[in-house]
Amino acid sequence: MSIESRYFNSLFDIANRRFSVQLLRFDNGSFVSITEGKENIGSMSASITSGPVPTSTIIIPSKKESLFLKLMSEQISSIIQGINIVSAFLPQEIDSNTAKILMTKVMEMIRNDR
Repeated sequence: MSIESRYFNSLFDIANRRFSVQLLRFDNGSFVSITEGKENIGSMSASITSGPVPTSTIIIPSKKESLFLKLMSEQISSIIQGINIVSAFLPQEIDSNTAKILMTKVMEMIRNDR
């Protein structure tokens, strides 16, 4: 009997910064951790899609990246049609271009399960 891995980890170098993205999939959702530098739990947002529009809540507020966190969580939830929690530990603000690239990379991981 083969056991399918539900854990995926990738490193992305964007704008001279290194981000670690860890993805843990479940039957009804996922947990995504995005870190830069130390692998700490950071700000958190949870989203659920059970209809046409995701519903979100902030679990641990962010000082800087609350919109990024909410958008990431809602987009993932819409793709997987389930519950999603995103944690982001980002010591420095990310600019809009870096956020866009990072979002694209994470969405590729979600769609490809890797």
